[in-house]
Amino acid sequence: MTDRALLVVRAGALTTVQDRGRTGYAHLGVPRSGALDPHAAALVNRLAGNPPDAAVLETTLDGCALRPRSAVTVAVGGAPCPVTVGGRPAAWGAPVVVPAGALLEVGAAVAGVRAYVAVSGGIAVEPVLGSRSTDLLSGLGPPPLTDGMVLPLGTPTGPPARVDAVPQPGPPAELVLRVTLGPREDWFTARAVRDLTTRAYRVSSASNRIGLRTEGPALERARTGELHSEGMVLGAVQVPPDGRPVVFLADHPTTGGYPVIAVVGAADLPAAAQAVPGTPVRFVAVRRR
Repeated sequence: MTDRALLVVRAGALTTVQDRGRTGYAHLGVPRSGALDPHAAALVNRLAGNPPDAAVLETTLDGCALRPRSAVTVAVGGAPCPVTVGGRPAAWGAPVVVPAGALLEVGAAVAGVRAYVAVSGGIAVEPVLGSRSTDLLSGLGPPPLTDGMVLPLGTPTGPPARVDAVPQPGPPAELVLRVTLGPREDWFTARAVRDLTTRAYRVSSASNRIGLRTEGPALERARTGELHSEGMVLGAVQVPPDGRPVVFLADHPTTGGYPVIAVVGAADLPAAAQAVPGTPVRFVAVRRR
């Protein structure tokens, strides 16, 4: 039994293994997956001395608790949250040494949704199609963490960052999503397009890794009937029958039959990962197809 491992003492509401995702398999029906807030994941990896593609843990709202079998360096970032080691307060957003057998407690987010935990050496679960990411839609990759699970760790490849702390963007008070209208803008009335880009929406509590669901004005169709299934991309704003836009995130389906009225630029999606239910959402059209 290797001592390079973590025991999951408390899995939390939803904690998954994530890296930069599996690209190039959409034609096989495999989503990209990967960390919803890739900037936060890359930063905690750098702090822990890992390469940017090392696998980390992504928690949801209430954190997790872990016990390493050997001394490790960890870094916690993303959603601000309390961190303790052996019951004593420890730094968030900075490298922290956790002795063998000590309990690392990542607490509930005080703002935002998803915290990221990097461990020196990275989470070394078996890769699937080149990625260690958990994909909730397809079921590929390791399952979400459960209490008592043991996670293997890789061998450290570099020293932790020599900093006390680093700045990280805070969760958005208002989520501004810049969109390119189309490709199915013509399936909606002019009023619906105007409503999308001028009316107020809010993040729904039904949001998850597959999509950010919204509450607000229903978008009126100009056409009846349904599309044949067509390819879906990261950031697609799909409109289901209830008329409320859904922004597709990392675990989104690769095809769909509801019309896509717009597409959110990739640069705005990390903020969507940290937007709590009730956060105001504005869609801003930046150009047309």
